[in-house]
Amino acid sequence: MGIFDKYQSLKTTRDELDALGIDPFSVKIDRIISPTEGIIHGRPTILAGTNNYLGLTFNPECIAAARTALENEGTGTTGSRMANGSYSGHRLLEQEIAAFYGKRDAIVFSTGYQANLGILAALAGPGDVVLLDADCHASLYDGCRLGGAEVIRFRHNNPEDLAKRMRRLGERAANTLILVEGIYSMLGDRAPLKEIIEVKREFGGYLLVDEAHSLGVLGETGQGLAEELGLLDEVDFVVGTFSKSLGGAGGFCVSDHPELDLIRYSSRPYIFTASPAPATIASTRQALRLLAAGKHLRKRLMANAEQLHAGLTSLGYTLGAPPSPVVAVVLDGKIEALQFWSNLLQHGVYVNLMLPPATPNGVSLIRCSVSAAHTPEQIDAVCAAFAELRELA
Repeated sequence: MGIFDKYQSLKTTRDELDALGIDPFSVKIDRIISPTEGIIHGRPTILAGTNNYLGLTFNPECIAAARTALENEGTGTTGSRMANGSYSGHRLLEQEIAAFYGKRDAIVFSTGYQANLGILAALAGPGDVVLLDADCHASLYDGCRLGGAEVIRFRHNNPEDLAKRMRRLGERAANTLILVEGIYSMLGDRAPLKEIIEVKREFGGYLLVDEAHSLGVLGETGQGLAEELGLLDEVDFVVGTFSKSLGGAGGFCVSDHPELDLIRYSSRPYIFTASPAPATIASTRQALRLLAAGKHLRKRLMANAEQLHAGLTSLGYTLGAPPSPVVAVVLDGKIEALQFWSNLLQHGVYVNLMLPPATPNGVSLIRCSVSAAHTPEQIDAVCAAFAELRELA
């Protein structure tokens, strides 16, 4: 077998897209106008697929903080945190994100993907057991693979199935690591965290919650689902990303376990990756201050999410979950979804197309992500585009 033979099925899929003249995975935004507007194919386009939940990418205070760091500290660190890449801002951000969550300490990584990769590979190695929700993000799966732990999947959002699998583990259940997400990125549904924690109380183990899509979205202060349900003290590790609500790049883990600091010395994605650029750290710190300062952005975000969800529901579309910043429309098949995505773009609306095998249960999804920066008029325009395509279907 040749080294490239394994790509044959992928080539076949790519050839199918080329035959349709649709390429949803290489869209180039020619110019960014605002957090919610851009120029694509020469047309003004509403950006409804960016995960820019709080719309902070153009916030003047974040830009000013990044500019100051750029001028004072340069364009990059050119090294890992353990070599020459830890500047004062890196540690300050760790202290600030830990204080935001009321946790003992935090570790900051270069991306959200690396946060999951680095934490899980260090936490769970050969001889350890990880139980993860079947719909968890690829980065969680990849972290488990890198560490070499035994991985057991339980059915999505099914605490009873988790309990059954922990019961089978017997005494080993007390040392397992359970992985769930606050808001799942594909459908926008939430983990039944209260019930998951009840299983943990019964059998033991440690709980890691990925709040990537719920940071800045849920909870009184925007900490995520665990805060909204009053369960943050029951969570051993919270991981998340700065690339969504905080409008930057990077990832983190916070915990009350004193051993968290030791992970720095055993996490390969932390040890061997260049640290985040000073400008990115500075803008993230400012975005975190804005997030912690008030609720108005979250209220605006949820109002927009409810407006879009209600509008698409009234048009007769099947949606993946109750209102959240992720509003996923379920379509019948891959070809239909491809054409629908392309037609939306021609109508001036950019969203995400999600196809099997990446999607739950093999469905095809048109995935909208709502921002606090969207105006009610933009949400109406998105609904109008869906309405016109509904009539053409």
